[in-house]
Amino acid sequence: QVQLVESGGGLVEAGGSLRLSCAASGSIFSVANMGWFRQAPGKQRELVAEITSGRTTYADSVKGRFTISTDNAKNTVTLQMNSLKPEDTAVYYCNAKLRTGFWDSLRDYWGQGTQVTVSS
Repeated sequence: QVQLVESGGGLVEAGGSLRLSCAASGSIFSVANMGWFRQAPGKQRELVAEITSGRTTYADSVKGRFTISTDNAKNTVTLQMNSLKPEDTAVYYCNAKLRTGFWDSLRDYWGQGTQVTVSS
C-alpha cells in the first residue's frame, strides 16, 4: 500500500512563508506526477502546482510566489510558499500519480490534507 504523509501546514501572517512537504511511502514502482491541490470552504478543489520529470506547472494565482520540487527519488514533493496572501488560505492536499508495479496502471493517491491559514 502507498501512503502520502504531509507536513508543514499552519498559521502565518500575510507576506510570510510556509514550506509544505509530502512523502510517499510503501510499494512504489514509479512516480509519474506529484503535486499540490487546495480547497477553500465553499470552493472547488484547484490545482496549485505539479511536477513531472522536472517540469513544473503552477496556477496563475501562485506563479512567482510558490515553488514545487522533488527529491532525486521522486518520492517526496515540497511546496515552498512565499509572499502568502489571505486568499491562499485553504486545505492543501498532496497528490501523486504512481504505479506500484510495472504492469499496474497509474493510480491517484492523496494525502490527508493540511490546513494553511494566512491572516491579514
